[in-house]
Amino acid sequence: MTQLFNRIVWSALTSRQQGFARSNSQAVRFDPEISPFAASKNNSPDALQALADLIGPGDDYVYLLQKETISLPPSLEAEFSALGVLMTEQAPSTPQPNGPDIRPLVASDIPEMVALAELTKPGPFKHRTPELGTFWGVKIDGRLAAMAGTRLNLNGFTEVSGICTHPDFQGRGLATSLSRHVASEIRALGDTPFLHAFADNHGAIALYRKLGFEIWSEVNVAKVRQRT
Repeated sequence: MTQLFNRIVWSALTSRQQGFARSNSQAVRFDPEISPFAASKNNSPDALQALADLIGPGDDYVYLLQKETISLPPSLEAEFSALGVLMTEQAPSTPQPNGPDIRPLVASDIPEMVALAELTKPGPFKHRTPELGTFWGVKIDGRLAAMAGTRLNLNGFTEVSGICTHPDFQGRGLATSLSRHVASEIRALGDTPFLHAFADNHGAIALYRKLGFEIWSEVNVAKVRQRT
């Protein structure tokens, strides 16, 4: 597990999600219309230059997410960097009876999914992000009140991601119910659920611990683009 999670985006894009990859010999990135995550194989000068070669000029950018210290070649700069945590499920939490009506979201829901993600900022989310895995949602009075789904997918592990609730519907436990549901769907496929949070988001970390997740490691996060 340690090797898989050290450079988790590399692990995903060189295994189960390689069909979404743009790559060269020592770096990979998701198709930018699907997700902005990328990774170099290691911190060697050749690998870091290979990463730079995958990033176009102007508005193009990638997110790096890894346990190891993030290093960049001179041609790249970090727009921001932060410390996060990677949490794996240690004590499965069973979905509660009489919970909200959770249903798979479909293509016609994507505009509302993107709008909800833009409003609540659960992490990078684009129109084609739902291609990475199934997303589920709760609708109230015809509106998408909350959603969650899967994102990074590597051998034996699948990420719970995109967990968010519209401000009009907060306080009803929708995020908790959706997180439990997604984790149970992942377990049903034989994988271990995992997720990410920023290290200073103590409320989210406390919630995830109640759902049976524990911190496996701190991770480094950076939004990177070509130096101007």
